[in-house]
Amino acid sequence: MAAEKKPMTKSQLANHIAEMAGVTKKVAGEILDELAAVAYKEAKKNKQFTIPGIGKLVLDNRKARIGRNPATGEEIKIPAKKVVKFRVAKACKDAVLG
Repeated sequence: MAAEKKPMTKSQLANHIAEMAGVTKKVAGEILDELAAVAYKEAKKNKQFTIPGIGKLVLDNRKARIGRNPATGEEIKIPAKKVVKFRVAKACKDAVLG
């Protein structure tokens, strides 16, 4: 079995963007940081943020429910909470899965 390749790191992605866009690695890194900051802010404010061609970051409300402690079998109440989900775009699925 062949060894799996490691996923691309942030610095490798910044290097690739810098080469493709003709900017410095520092500027490319700042662009990535700003994209993340805008995504967090917009998801919190508007409950969603779309990255065209990749997917959508969505803030969702999860309802309260009854769960079970697997060790004792005792029922426990799990409170309602907000969760962040990522919905992959169809274009991304088609490109990655073929």
